[in-house]
Amino acid sequence: MNQSKAYAAAIGANFIFGSSYAVVKFLTPQYMHPFALNMSRIIVAVSLFWVLNIIQPAKVKIDKKDLPRLIICALTGIVINQIFFIKGLSLTSTIHTSLLSLATPIFITIIAAWILHEKFTLLKAIGLAMGIGGASLLILMKDHQPTGANILLGDVYVLINAISYAFYLVLVRPLMQKYSPVQVLRWVFTIGAFGIIPFGMPQFIQVNWGAFQATQIIALGYVTVFTTFFAYLFTVYSISTIGPSATGVFTYTQPVFAAIIAILFAGEQLDGTKIIAGLLIFLGVYLTNLKNSKVKSTNS
Repeated sequence: MNQSKAYAAAIGANFIFGSSYAVVKFLTPQYMHPFALNMSRIIVAVSLFWVLNIIQPAKVKIDKKDLPRLIICALTGIVINQIFFIKGLSLTSTIHTSLLSLATPIFITIIAAWILHEKFTLLKAIGLAMGIGGASLLILMKDHQPTGANILLGDVYVLINAISYAFYLVLVRPLMQKYSPVQVLRWVFTIGAFGIIPFGMPQFIQVNWGAFQATQIIALGYVTVFTTFFAYLFTVYSISTIGPSATGVFTYTQPVFAAIIAILFAGEQLDGTKIIAGLLIFLGVYLTNLKNSKVKSTNS
């Protein structure tokens, strides 16, 4: 029964992450600046994580020697990750974003080999080349999507987001082994808020909240509550029950959910070039993680 719940949680988390791309595109930049959306997400997430702490207090206090690592994790996992993700998505297409974000496990392999001295095999090198090839094909293709104001710049921002999140996933591993995942997330979001506020607050106070109707309010609630809070909790629950490798497999469903919703509701198109690029990235991720699935998770 617990395994079934964990699989359902993993599918639910990745559906939320995948579907959120189109919702973010709907909100930004027409109704609010991307940085204002970042500010909204951090306010809600930090508040909910501390409410959760009141309901279920942490049993172990954070060791002072772990603070530098927590700060770096907050910088890579929240500040750089969220700022470049939301801004990049506002400039490029939903399908591009979902496929490029999938390259995170490839960057994890590179960073783990560099920082953790994990073995870098020929198979991983081939997978890396295929992943980079697929990402390059997406970035360099002539795509005139009506939902992308600056496809090239947006794609670059999304790649920066993926690289930053990969650093986070590698660096946060020792903390997740020492403390409860929810406790780590609470402090990562709390510390990360200090990096988001300087960028987001000026844009946040300029939002014309009077222009928000029921549709915009529901969309904002979905991104701030479900994508930023519940999806993270679902992922943590899944990892704790069926492990990171099994949970990580469901990451591959994100582009599928994102593409279906973008085609149905955002008017985007899935052509042959995108399919080839997506397959290259999928195969690259598979090969680079074929014998090394210790670190896998989701971003946005």
